[in-house]
Amino acid sequence: MAGEQNQARTQEELNHVLQARRDKLAELQASGKDPFQVTKYDQTHHSTEIRENYEELEGKVVSVAGRMMFKRVMGKASFCNLQDLKGRIQVYVARDSIGEEAYKDFKKLDIGDIIGVKGTVFTTKTGEISIHATEVTLLSKSLQVLPEKFHGLTDTDVRYRQRYVDLIMNEDVKETFIKRSKIISAIRRYLDGQGFMEVETPILVANAGGAAARPFETHFNALGEDVKLRISLELYLKRLIVGGLERVYEIGRVFRNEGVDTRHNPEFTLMELYQAYTDYHGMMDLTENLYRFVAQEVLGTTKIVYNGIEMDLGKPFERITMVDAVKKYSGVDFNQIHTVKEARAAAKEHHVEYEERHKRGDILNLFFEEFVEEHLIQPTFVMDHPIEVSPLTKKKPDNPEHVERFEFFMNGWEMANAYSELNDPIDQRERFAAQEELFAQGDEEANHTDEDFLNALMVGMPPTGGIGFGIDRMVMLLTNSSAIRDVLLFPTMKPLDK
Repeated sequence: MAGEQNQARTQEELNHVLQARRDKLAELQASGKDPFQVTKYDQTHHSTEIRENYEELEGKVVSVAGRMMFKRVMGKASFCNLQDLKGRIQVYVARDSIGEEAYKDFKKLDIGDIIGVKGTVFTTKTGEISIHATEVTLLSKSLQVLPEKFHGLTDTDVRYRQRYVDLIMNEDVKETFIKRSKIISAIRRYLDGQGFMEVETPILVANAGGAAARPFETHFNALGEDVKLRISLELYLKRLIVGGLERVYEIGRVFRNEGVDTRHNPEFTLMELYQAYTDYHGMMDLTENLYRFVAQEVLGTTKIVYNGIEMDLGKPFERITMVDAVKKYSGVDFNQIHTVKEARAAAKEHHVEYEERHKRGDILNLFFEEFVEEHLIQPTFVMDHPIEVSPLTKKKPDNPEHVERFEFFMNGWEMANAYSELNDPIDQRERFAAQEELFAQGDEEANHTDEDFLNALMVGMPPTGGIGFGIDRMVMLLTNSSAIRDVLLFPTMKPLDK
């Protein structure tokens, strides 16, 4: 009962504060000072630029703009803190400097209001670089209350739903997303420097192929047909390789109708690239060089620390086959397992669950997931997957049960997936047929036959290496973020009324 009474009292106090803010706005509007009528403000500097260039700017006039995060009124002189994109800076506001009426208006400002300040740069007696205001302009009135200063915004659900408040209150959150932007820019610089061309391909597709995932479906009213949101970028990018573009990449959102956890979000950012006249070994070299370049550019080092564990991108990345990795961590040698019956017996002995439709290669992959992934902390390429789990990949000429594919792992996570791309249209049609059979048996993530893609392969695709990078997981590692929602500005959330 006491808790309910306190909650009701808190809500009543909040309502009073919110009404007071609306009353202040009405008063401003009635006196012809409506802040929402202000259309621009000439901002000359940001907070950190003033601090970093103090010797040059001391005594000079600057104009800054941002959100007021603190205010202390002391008679004829006051202090406030202004927060902008780069950080915060203290502002000294004196009645004699800005005028009596303007000072009265300043004293009525609320925490959260957006203001513009013009004044001279100086240092206070306590040594803090500040601005001595000559003008304070209210640019936008905040009608909502920011979280309490000392407790901040800590409820993760609220942080994700109200990212705009999260960015205001938590400096490290803003830094994460600034760093994310720098990571993507560095990726583009590296690939552009290697002669790759950035392209855009369709998001709404008739056939969502290129990965094992359930698509989202929608209806195209104009054509009266059902379409899907893409789950991959692969099949259209390969069409461009057929068209002779040779080196292409795309960074874009893909959509998979799956659950949400610390590493999965139904819509996420994927980068795929394809390079003609190379293979999966070429993709390994590119991956290694790309990760080193991005880490050095954004972090200034090739050693990264995630959750207290150091990972060294400067050393050569380990390369191991899936069969050897499973043997290393489970003791089971699939080179000695040749039939489905033998694979099932090994699975039962090691308590690996499988389905009746699973073949030898599927069970090898299940062993890998069960026994190996968690151990792959340092950068590692796991190569030569079974053909059953790789419908778009070239067979190994000397071992046709396996394919020229690798997955790149760090911190026990799959970070990238790459192939020597299958360019044999006859083989590809057979692989699609096998996928259709799996779909008929109940595998909702199986690929469907794409006749136009098969026609593109019939026209002829050169030997090609291709790779898909999970950008969000890369950002997680490089920003030491514990969940994918921490690196997505607006992650998928369950509606509040659910």
